[in-house]
Amino acid sequence: MIARLSKGIFAFFASYGLSIVLLLLLILLTFLGTLQQVDEGLYQVQQRYFGSLFVIHWVGGTIPVPLPGAYLLLLLGFANVTCGGIVRARKGWAQSGILIAHAGILLLLVAGFVTFEMGLRGQITLYEGDRTNRFESGEEWEIAITGPDKEGKPVGRVIPSRAVGAVRQGQPKTFFSESLPFDLVLTQYDRNARRADATEAAPTGVKQVDGVWLKVLAQAKEAGENFPGAHALVRPKQNGEAKEILFCAADESPTKVSVGNADWTVQLRRRGWLLPFSIRLDKFTRELYPGMELAKTYASDVTRIEGEASQAVHIAMNEPMRYRGYTFYQSSWGPPGAGPHDRLYSSLAVVRNPAEQLPVYACYVIALGLTLHFVVKLGTYLRSVRQGVRK
Repeated sequence: MIARLSKGIFAFFASYGLSIVLLLLLILLTFLGTLQQVDEGLYQVQQRYFGSLFVIHWVGGTIPVPLPGAYLLLLLGFANVTCGGIVRARKGWAQSGILIAHAGILLLLVAGFVTFEMGLRGQITLYEGDRTNRFESGEEWEIAITGPDKEGKPVGRVIPSRAVGAVRQGQPKTFFSESLPFDLVLTQYDRNARRADATEAAPTGVKQVDGVWLKVLAQAKEAGENFPGAHALVRPKQNGEAKEILFCAADESPTKVSVGNADWTVQLRRRGWLLPFSIRLDKFTRELYPGMELAKTYASDVTRIEGEASQAVHIAMNEPMRYRGYTFYQSSWGPPGAGPHDRLYSSLAVVRNPAEQLPVYACYVIALGLTLHFVVKLGTYLRSVRQGVRK
């Protein structure tokens, strides 16, 4: 019974029918996701349609249609190619090219998985003369809690972006740490919100803290234009009453709260990563189209500093800087509408992809396999033609 069931499962994953269904579903998701970008923006569509196991697509805004996400389809595709294209495939010299090509396809899927799960993507914004060794995400936010420990030394804790984003309305989530004298109970988290005071009437049922409440805004299409806000309870571990606080990413300064005899700050900030070196912007140049505010070209002259060593690097459009697994692209500049004498900043996109070269190697393997298959088939055909002539 178990052996028969195992054979049936293997036959399902190795079938050509599954290959066709997966391909058609990927085409459908690509089509629907492309159309949905008009209403939701690129980042949200990527997360919903291509970075998830399942997705609910609303037809006409009223009819929900459940679909598998691209993440699930590619996992099934990996199993399908492994079972059907490697394990069940006939082995021999005549099939060696196809086996190698299938191995290249598997390597390409592995590269995509590693990039999605382990790759980092963020940005650095610098004015001339500024220096940093940190880059930040444009879409992910985390909660930073800072204050003194028992000995008066500064201590900090970070609630990661995935945990913060998982909070749902009506489902509080408690975060705690042994180094903190209180627990933070996150009762509300909105992806785009602002503080509102008594000058604006709060909707019925909205919680207010000292006359201030969270005004929830519609999510912007571009994820970088959303600034989240949160409502939380600071619950002391020792004696003391729980305190309600509101904090927003758009706030100019962190929210302060007193616990015991110490002051603590709670802040929503962009998720960030440290670089093993520093970047200093020495000069930013731009060239506008005549009579327009649209940039024809722009570039950054930076200095890469690592310990006592430094190196000048020119970064321009289509001329990135690659160093120690990081790639820096010239992505944008600002502020918008800046005049000819205004101070400008440069924004560099930063990408760290452990599998950056894997797709290239995968294409080499696929090309080798297909070439070998062509040569084998050509040799078989020529031999058959020669034997026919002899007869």
